[in-house]
Amino acid sequence: MEADWEIEVGGDAPVIEARWQGYVDLQREPRLSLLLPEAIQLPALGRALAQLNSVGWPVWTSKCDLWPVTNPNEFNGDELDAPAGATSSAVACYIDLLPGSNQQWVDRDSAAIVCNRWCMPLKAVALRACRVDFVIRAAFFGPNIWGHGVTVYITACGPNDGEARAVLERALDAFTHVICPDSTLQSIQWASSSIG
Repeated sequence: MEADWEIEVGGDAPVIEARWQGYVDLQREPRLSLLLPEAIQLPALGRALAQLNSVGWPVWTSKCDLWPVTNPNEFNGDELDAPAGATSSAVACYIDLLPGSNQQWVDRDSAAIVCNRWCMPLKAVALRACRVDFVIRAAFFGPNIWGHGVTVYITACGPNDGEARAVLERALDAFTHVICPDSTLQSIQWASSSIG
Protein backbone atom coordinates (compact mmCIF):
# COMPACT_ATOMS: atom_id res chain seq x y z
CA MET A 1 0.00 0.00 0.00
CA GLU A 2 1.20 3.49 -0.78
CA ALA A 3 1.16 6.02 2.10
CA ASP A 4 2.45 9.54 2.61
CA TRP A 5 1.78 12.69 4.62
CA GLU A 6 2.00 16.44 4.13
CA ILE A 7 1.34 19.66 6.01
CA GLU A 8 -1.29 22.07 4.68
CA VAL A 9 -1.80 24.98 7.07
CA GLY A 10 -2.09 28.74 6.77
CA GLY A 11 -3.29 30.94 3.95
CA ASP A 12 -6.26 29.43 2.14
CA ALA A 13 -5.72 25.92 3.50
CA PRO A 14 -8.89 24.16 4.70
CA VAL A 15 -9.51 24.01 8.46
CA ILE A 16 -11.01 21.02 10.23
CA GLU A 17 -14.02 22.11 12.27
CA ALA A 18 -14.26 19.56 15.07
CA ARG A 19 -17.92 19.98 15.96
CA TRP A 20 -19.47 21.33 12.78
CA GLN A 21 -23.20 21.92 12.40
CA GLY A 22 -23.97 18.35 11.23
CA TYR A 23 -21.54 16.67 13.67
CA VAL A 24 -22.61 13.27 15.02
CA ASP A 25 -20.83 12.33 18.27
CA LEU A 26 -19.62 8.84 17.46
CA GLN A 27 -17.57 8.70 20.66
CA ARG A 28 -20.80 8.57 22.65
CA GLU A 29 -22.53 6.24 20.20
CA PRO A 30 -20.00 4.47 17.91
CA ARG A 31 -22.82 2.26 16.62
CA LEU A 32 -24.34 5.27 14.84
CA SER A 33 -21.37 5.20 12.47
CA LEU A 34 -22.92 2.20 10.75
CA LEU A 35 -26.05 4.26 9.96
CA LEU A 36 -24.30 7.18 8.26
CA PRO A 37 -25.14 7.45 4.53
CA GLU A 38 -21.46 6.96 3.61
CA ALA A 39 -21.23 3.83 5.77
CA ILE A 40 -24.36 2.37 4.21
CA GLN A 41 -22.69 2.81 0.80
CA LEU A 42 -19.38 1.32 2.02
CA PRO A 43 -19.67 -0.80 5.20
CA ALA A 44 -15.91 -0.78 5.85
CA LEU A 45 -16.12 2.98 6.36
CA GLY A 46 -18.74 2.47 9.07
CA ARG A 47 -16.58 -0.20 10.73
CA ALA A 48 -13.56 2.12 10.62
CA LEU A 49 -15.51 5.01 12.15
CA ALA A 50 -16.93 2.78 14.89
CA GLN A 51 -13.46 1.56 15.82
CA LEU A 52 -11.72 4.95 15.58
CA ASN A 53 -14.31 6.49 17.92
CA SER A 54 -14.22 3.70 20.49
CA VAL A 55 -13.14 4.45 24.04
CA GLY A 56 -9.41 4.29 24.59
CA TRP A 57 -8.13 5.04 21.09
CA PRO A 58 -5.82 8.01 20.51
CA VAL A 59 -8.11 9.70 17.96
CA TRP A 60 -11.72 10.51 17.17
CA THR A 61 -13.44 11.57 13.97
CA SER A 62 -15.46 14.64 13.10
CA LYS A 63 -16.38 14.22 9.44
CA CYS A 64 -16.13 11.84 6.50
CA ASP A 65 -17.19 11.51 2.89
CA LEU A 66 -17.17 8.94 0.10
CA TRP A 67 -17.24 9.58 -3.65
CA PRO A 68 -16.54 7.94 -7.01
CA VAL A 69 -13.53 9.36 -8.81
CA THR A 70 -15.09 10.01 -12.19
CA ASN A 71 -12.24 11.92 -13.82
CA PRO A 72 -9.24 9.66 -14.55
CA ASN A 73 -7.01 12.73 -14.26
CA GLU A 74 -7.89 13.00 -10.55
CA PHE A 75 -5.64 10.09 -9.64
CA ASN A 76 -2.44 8.52 -10.91
CA GLY A 77 -2.39 4.74 -11.21
CA ASP A 78 1.36 4.71 -10.59
CA GLU A 79 0.88 6.54 -7.29
CA LEU A 80 -1.59 3.83 -6.25
CA ASP A 81 0.78 1.04 -7.38
CA ALA A 82 -2.02 -0.15 -9.64
CA PRO A 83 -1.37 -3.15 -11.88
CA ALA A 84 -2.06 -2.89 -15.60
CA GLY A 85 -5.77 -2.69 -16.36
CA ALA A 86 -6.74 -1.68 -12.82
CA THR A 87 -7.38 2.02 -13.34
CA SER A 88 -10.73 1.99 -15.14
CA SER A 89 -12.65 2.84 -11.97
CA ALA A 90 -11.73 4.58 -8.73
CA VAL A 91 -13.36 5.50 -5.45
CA ALA A 92 -12.13 7.61 -2.56
CA CYS A 93 -13.04 8.66 0.94
CA TYR A 94 -11.78 10.98 3.61
CA ILE A 95 -11.95 10.98 7.39
CA ASP A 96 -11.10 13.96 9.60
CA LEU A 97 -9.09 12.66 12.57
CA LEU A 98 -8.60 14.65 15.74
CA PRO A 99 -6.42 13.87 18.75
CA GLY A 100 -7.88 12.25 21.84
CA SER A 101 -7.18 15.47 23.75
CA ASN A 102 -7.03 19.05 22.46
CA GLN A 103 -3.42 19.26 23.60
CA GLN A 104 -2.05 16.15 21.84
CA TRP A 105 -1.28 17.85 18.50
CA VAL A 106 -0.76 21.43 19.61
CA ASP A 107 1.69 22.01 16.78
CA ARG A 108 2.12 20.58 13.32
CA ASP A 109 5.38 18.87 14.25
CA SER A 110 3.67 16.65 16.81
CA ALA A 111 1.04 15.72 14.19
CA ALA A 112 3.80 15.04 11.65
CA ILE A 113 5.51 12.60 14.00
CA VAL A 114 2.26 10.65 14.37
CA CYS A 115 1.56 10.65 10.62
CA ASN A 116 5.07 9.42 9.86
CA ARG A 117 4.61 6.66 12.44
CA TRP A 118 1.34 5.61 10.74
CA CYS A 119 2.84 5.65 7.21
CA MET A 120 5.57 3.12 7.97
CA PRO A 121 3.33 0.11 8.74
CA LEU A 122 0.88 1.07 5.99
CA LYS A 123 3.67 0.93 3.41
CA ALA A 124 4.37 -2.62 4.57
CA VAL A 125 0.80 -3.76 3.80
CA ALA A 126 0.77 -5.99 0.71
CA LEU A 127 -2.13 -4.28 -1.06
CA ARG A 128 -1.92 -2.66 -4.47
CA ALA A 129 -4.14 -0.15 -6.29
CA CYS A 130 -4.63 2.10 -3.26
CA ARG A 131 -3.00 4.77 -1.18
CA VAL A 132 -3.47 6.67 2.05
CA ASP A 133 -2.59 10.36 2.29
CA PHE A 134 -2.47 12.13 5.65
CA VAL A 135 -2.89 15.91 5.40
CA ILE A 136 -2.11 17.86 8.57
CA ARG A 137 -4.40 20.85 8.98
CA ALA A 138 -5.33 23.45 11.55
CA ALA A 139 -8.33 22.34 13.62
CA PHE A 140 -10.94 24.45 15.37
CA PHE A 141 -12.30 22.80 18.53
CA GLY A 142 -14.37 25.66 19.92
CA PRO A 143 -14.15 29.33 20.89
CA ASN A 144 -10.45 30.18 21.21
CA ILE A 145 -9.46 26.51 21.08
CA TRP A 146 -7.21 25.66 18.14
CA GLY A 147 -4.90 22.78 17.44
CA HIS A 148 -4.19 20.41 14.60
CA GLY A 149 -5.99 17.51 13.00
CA VAL A 150 -5.39 15.19 10.09
CA THR A 151 -7.58 14.68 7.06
CA VAL A 152 -6.99 11.15 5.81
CA TYR A 153 -7.67 10.52 2.13
CA ILE A 154 -7.89 6.90 1.01
CA THR A 155 -8.12 6.22 -2.72
CA ALA A 156 -8.49 2.88 -4.49
CA CYS A 157 -8.91 1.78 -8.08
CA GLY A 158 -9.82 -1.33 -10.01
CA PRO A 159 -10.93 -2.62 -13.39
CA ASN A 160 -14.55 -1.86 -12.38
CA ASP A 161 -16.48 -0.13 -9.61
CA GLY A 162 -16.97 -3.32 -7.59
CA GLU A 163 -13.25 -4.10 -7.55
CA ALA A 164 -12.33 -0.51 -6.69
CA ARG A 165 -14.75 -0.60 -3.74
CA ALA A 166 -13.37 -3.97 -2.61
CA VAL A 167 -9.83 -2.56 -2.61
CA LEU A 168 -11.03 0.53 -0.71
CA GLU A 169 -12.67 -1.71 1.91
CA ARG A 170 -9.41 -3.65 2.40
CA ALA A 171 -7.45 -0.38 2.55
CA LEU A 172 -9.83 0.99 5.22
CA ASP A 173 -9.46 -2.19 7.27
CA ALA A 174 -5.64 -1.95 7.05
CA PHE A 175 -5.72 1.75 7.93
CA THR A 176 -7.93 1.11 10.97
CA HIS A 177 -5.66 -1.68 12.17
CA VAL A 178 -2.64 0.66 12.00
CA ILE A 179 -4.38 3.46 13.90
CA CYS A 180 -5.93 1.05 16.43
CA PRO A 181 -3.39 -1.82 16.42
CA ASP A 182 -4.99 -3.85 19.18
CA SER A 183 -8.47 -3.58 17.72
CA THR A 184 -10.58 -6.61 17.01
CA LEU A 185 -13.73 -6.93 14.96
CA GLN A 186 -15.64 -8.18 17.99
CA SER A 187 -16.86 -4.75 19.09
CA ILE A 188 -17.71 -3.84 15.51
CA GLN A 189 -19.64 -7.05 14.97
CA TRP A 190 -21.50 -6.40 18.23
CA ALA A 191 -22.39 -2.91 17.00
CA SER A 192 -23.64 -4.30 13.69
CA SER A 193 -25.87 -6.88 15.35
CA SER A 194 -27.24 -4.31 17.83
CA ILE A 195 -28.55 -2.10 15.05
CA GLY A 196 -30.51 -4.67 13.10
